[in-house]
Amino acid sequence: MGKLFEAIGNIFRIPDLRRRVAFTFGLLAVYRLGSFVPTPGIDVHRWTEFFTRTQGSIFGFFDLFAGGNIRRLSIFALGIMPYITASIILQLLTVVVPTLEKLQKEGELGRRKITQWTRYLTVCLGIAQSFGIAIGLEGMTDGIVPHPGIPFILLTILSLTTGTAFIMWLGEQITERGVGNGMSLIIFTGIVVGLPSAIGNIYTNVFVTHEWGFITLVVLLAMMIAVVAFIVLVEMAERRIPVQYAKRVIGRRVMGGQSTHMPLKVNAGGVIPVIFASSILAFPQTIRNTPFVKNNAWLNSILGSIQHAEPLYILLFVALIIFFCFFYVSIIFNPNEAADNMRKYGGFIPGIRPGRSTSDYMNTILTRITFVGAIYLAILCLIPDVMISGIKLQHLPLIGNFIDAHFPAFILNGLNVQFYFGGTSLLIVVGVAMDTVNQIEAQLIMRHYEGFTPRAGRIRGRRSSV
Repeated sequence: MGKLFEAIGNIFRIPDLRRRVAFTFGLLAVYRLGSFVPTPGIDVHRWTEFFTRTQGSIFGFFDLFAGGNIRRLSIFALGIMPYITASIILQLLTVVVPTLEKLQKEGELGRRKITQWTRYLTVCLGIAQSFGIAIGLEGMTDGIVPHPGIPFILLTILSLTTGTAFIMWLGEQITERGVGNGMSLIIFTGIVVGLPSAIGNIYTNVFVTHEWGFITLVVLLAMMIAVVAFIVLVEMAERRIPVQYAKRVIGRRVMGGQSTHMPLKVNAGGVIPVIFASSILAFPQTIRNTPFVKNNAWLNSILGSIQHAEPLYILLFVALIIFFCFFYVSIIFNPNEAADNMRKYGGFIPGIRPGRSTSDYMNTILTRITFVGAIYLAILCLIPDVMISGIKLQHLPLIGNFIDAHFPAFILNGLNVQFYFGGTSLLIVVGVAMDTVNQIEAQLIMRHYEGFTPRAGRIRGRRSSV
């Protein structure tokens, strides 16, 4: 514990790191202030009543990631999902469009061009999604929109799209001039702000309404601690491939002759596959509110089968997580390039021939651990959906009636719990926190200060012991 407080103190001893941390907190505070600005043209009280009636549904789950923006229907209600969706589309097009692939290989200039196109696509997606939200709000019978019409639709599109663009700018500024990944920290903030409400809900259930007993509280806390420990264990897990470097004579010096290892993380994609999969599956529900889809019974039925808790949704969600796990790993790690670099510097894996055999060996190991990581992500992220609304297996054709008659109700309809920190949210919170701490720790070590942990040969700075 002493080393932890010492490391925190070292952060404020480094002027550059102190400015970065203060800048990050400042922009996150701006994001939180903006989340309290309501969308114009909305009866906030009627919307709050509607949300209160449905907060045990998936609305509450989405609101968890939005940091209360959906509950308040603020100008940040769309969040950064349009930006994430645009990033997915551009990354997929990079594989099939030669122009984008060439830009990606041009270095910093090419990446800036792709980033610029991502911003434009984000605005276009924000316009489309805000239009769908405006149409959906007008179609509600709760009187949420006092004055529906073209002006309301245009004002909603302008407000929500501008809010998304501003969040995108905040995230880019945090990434460039702050600490950590800006987009991930914005999602992290939206989840963490629900902690006081979660603690208050637990206190009410245990000590006020007595809906939960002491044993239930202990079991709940034990499960949360166990899930956090499991996430940390898997996030830090890696497969170490031994690498041996042969001795080489360069001039009068003998280089190499050392043994090391190449670490391959079990969950190399982190929370990115989950965010990508959620963004893609959220898009059909957005266009479902448009008049064209509502008037088309066949298309409306298909999109209705991709709602949360539906078997097709769960199947697509798991498939997309697995796909994006492999897709992201294929972008950040190339076995052929790694094998060529290893052979160029005189390295080899004991028992494996250099070249193609080394590449195939690394590709086999990477495929296995990536599949394990993808299944881990899928199981962890389905926990909140199952506990909120179950799995609607009774909607399956042919066997639905049999399942409805013989399966337990809590599996089919869920437990209708208030799920503040479920599998997906805990994964994001733990993953982003670990990544941010690692970046801060790298900054400390680079300046000869001790990090947060005493491992990996930390170097003690002259002022760290003061």
